[in-house]
Amino acid sequence: MRITLPRLGFGGAPLGNMFTPLDEATADATLQAAWDAGIRYYDTSPHYGAGLAEQRFGRLLSRKPRDAFVLSTKVGRLLQPASAPENAQPFVDELPNKRIADYSADGARRSIEDSLERMGVDRIDIAFIHDVSEDQWGPQWKAYFQQAMQGAAKALTQMREEGTIRGWGLGVNLVEPCRMALEQADPDVFLLAGRYSLLDHREALDTLFPQCVERGVGIVVGGPFNSGVLAGGAHYDYAQAPDEIRRKTEQLEAVCKAFDVDLRAAALQFCLAHPAVLSTIPGTSNPKRPAQYVQQSEAPIPSDFWQELKTRQLLPDDVPVPD
Repeated sequence: MRITLPRLGFGGAPLGNMFTPLDEATADATLQAAWDAGIRYYDTSPHYGAGLAEQRFGRLLSRKPRDAFVLSTKVGRLLQPASAPENAQPFVDELPNKRIADYSADGARRSIEDSLERMGVDRIDIAFIHDVSEDQWGPQWKAYFQQAMQGAAKALTQMREEGTIRGWGLGVNLVEPCRMALEQADPDVFLLAGRYSLLDHREALDTLFPQCVERGVGIVVGGPFNSGVLAGGAHYDYAQAPDEIRRKTEQLEAVCKAFDVDLRAAALQFCLAHPAVLSTIPGTSNPKRPAQYVQQSEAPIPSDFWQELKTRQLLPDDVPVPD
């Protein structure tokens, strides 16, 4: 792999007021708890709360030695001051900024400059081209994708060659754009959210991860809990979990109970078992969670547990599981 990352990172979407408002003291305490737990990879985006998450990250990270942590953010949406918050789903109580879709080369460079200013740091390590996918833009998504390949991707490749950033890739919720980016550009790492988990993994396993291993392109798994349903929450893919997902989650919970395994530990360790995966980045707005994530990512899980999931066809026989 051309990029190396800590195995466990912190996903920044909840600090953009995803689903529910978060007061500043709790946001600060959550990030401080992540730092105190030894987490040293932080991922955020201008999209999260229309700049709110980056602002909050900056209050912690701008006071830390820059070489002590890894930082990624995203390009593709520029922010402009507005008279009122957009409150773009799933975010609430955002900053009063308007998002402007811009996947051009100049837009990517400006987005990074704006992010650096919001966070008060002098560089980012990885830039992800954000949400060039059908779930975000509908039928016109391929036009945005082509703009990104001709614009942002070339600018980020140049910035990597200049040493301004360590690497770049896509940050998306779907597999197809990653496959297309491998065909058309030279990315280093993909942030794939929700598509490699205990609940959803087949497409990535079959069509993307083998190419990534062959090319030396890493994967950061976002949403290892599928927006919360695998951590005791009600959301799946940023919405209420459908009945089918709830039923499968209950089946997973039953096996966990039989083996005295924490479902969150199983979810995190499953993601990290594939050789293409460099890191997973669960997010939270609860200061108690970061230390728990560290413990869960390292907790012993018997091999019989994984075999039972395969026996019950909750996991396919060919999927990598922890040793």
